[in-house]
Amino acid sequence: MTGPTVGVLALQGDVREHLDALALLGLRGVRVRRAAELDDCDGLVLPGGESTTMMKLAAILGLLEPVRERLAAGMPAFGTCAGMILLADRVLDGAAGQGSIGGLDVTVRRNAFGRQVDSFEGPLDVRGLAEPVHAVFIRAPWVEQVGRGVEVLAEAAGHPVAVRQGRLLATSFHPEVGADTRVHGLFAELLRD
Repeated sequence: MTGPTVGVLALQGDVREHLDALALLGLRGVRVRRAAELDDCDGLVLPGGESTTMMKLAAILGLLEPVRERLAAGMPAFGTCAGMILLADRVLDGAAGQGSIGGLDVTVRRNAFGRQVDSFEGPLDVRGLAEPVHAVFIRAPWVEQVGRGVEVLAEAAGHPVAVRQGRLLATSFHPEVGADTRVHGLFAELLRD
């Protein structure tokens, strides 16, 4: 495959699904578990999973500061569900002492739509896409507050669930579930800009 190399933070969660979606777009996806693996990446996907576990593992493996530095230097990133929480500058209802990687000027609420049994899916209009996407929400966060420069791309239950700020994109749903790669395509546009 040619073009940009996209790392997928491979600590826990929907790693394979994101790698599959990237491949369908003709992008080279690689697993990132160590800081040295991040060096060869042009962009980074932070997948869905469990945000507190991912933060703990990222700290143990020495990934937090390298990822923060790359994001601050302008590396494009795409966070889905837990990945949105990791990218958020502010997190509500987090575990005691839970931090985030940050970079995205939003406040998110963890598990905002409820527990696992409250998970749902359905069509969602996303700005920039002609047809609705099939959005899967699993113990999903939502955005409580957006900062300046943050563009809301989609809303559900009266709250933003897809946002973009500069070269950062985040969704509270799981676009990697299923065969629709259009949301990943929005991320691919950030890689090319």
